[in-house]
Amino acid sequence: MYTDTNWPIAPKEDPENLYDFMQRAVEAGYKKVIGIDEAGRGPLAGPVVVAAAHMPPGIELAGLNDSKQLTEKKRQELFDEIIANKQIDYSIIIIEEDIIDEINILQATYKGMRESANGIKDADFIFVDGKPVPQLPLISQNLIKGDSKCAAIAAASILAKVTRDQLMMDYHEQYPKYHFDKHKGYGTKAHVDALEEHGPCPIHRKSFAPVAKILNEARQGKLDL
Repeated sequence: MYTDTNWPIAPKEDPENLYDFMQRAVEAGYKKVIGIDEAGRGPLAGPVVVAAAHMPPGIELAGLNDSKQLTEKKRQELFDEIIANKQIDYSIIIIEEDIIDEINILQATYKGMRESANGIKDADFIFVDGKPVPQLPLISQNLIKGDSKCAAIAAASILAKVTRDQLMMDYHEQYPKYHFDKHKGYGTKAHVDALEEHGPCPIHRKSFAPVAKILNEARQGKLDL
């Protein structure tokens, strides 16, 4: 297990811009700095998607920001720009709902983060969004709200968010009565109402409390599914 003991700059120091933390890591001797972020920890249905991205020094994307702060159109534009840029390395990992149910959402997210890091050749340092992640394959530093502080994390957040949203749009075509195109699997009232009316479909996370409750009520005969 690696730690952040070699990280030369206290993470509490505010960056001057989105590229500042990455530049500091390069100046400290790291050659290939990556950012990692996820999308879809909270929904009741569908996978969690984790992405890693490496943006070499000198590569800057106009309008890059935390994916949650961007319009859907801008996210898609940046997604297309990232994957089209031959100088940007990226890795996208999809952890399906059956794995989430088997090992829980936190461990599934950690699994995706480790696999996404391993998917970028020759990476030697990781910035990860949020809290520290155990057993990452490289020296790492977590950044709270890192998707608004570090360009590599912001790029990863866009890759993860756009990929997951498209998957949920595809699932809407398979299971239209749940309206995944509207809520992307999150526990909105409309989604819970559909669950109570139709019961879970194959992509629902059966270990999540609202879904488990409906399954339990159906077993007890309280719901007619």
